[in-house]
Amino acid sequence: MTKNEVAIAYIEFLNTDKILEIIDLFADQGKVHSPIYGVMLAKEFYPMLRSYSESSELTLDTLFHEPNSSKLAIYFNYKWTLKNNKTVKFDVVDILYFNSENKITDLKIIYDTVTARKLIEEMRG
Repeated sequence: MTKNEVAIAYIEFLNTDKILEIIDLFADQGKVHSPIYGVMLAKEFYPMLRSYSESSELTLDTLFHEPNSSKLAIYFNYKWTLKNNKTVKFDVVDILYFNSENKITDLKIIYDTVTARKLIEEMRG
């Protein structure tokens, strides 16, 4: 897969809750850098995210990619419904870093966490 194909697959898999397929897009020690959950291995992050989520709806806006670069950015809107049926919507930029096999080594998530953080803290009790 090309980097663009990986990015599009990532959005599609996240939209359809295909956790194993998402994890397969990552290198073995691929990490997710989340503003709420910190840095975690992808294989730990996505099952944990699922445990808080009732559903997710992602709408892709733009892919930003420079030729011959080992990274790209995805800009999308995220509607996240938590297990307690509270919903938050926000714009996200994910920056994906790739190895030579086009596996994701790092994914940095950037968004305004004010509302989402409050809802997660409510769920944690």
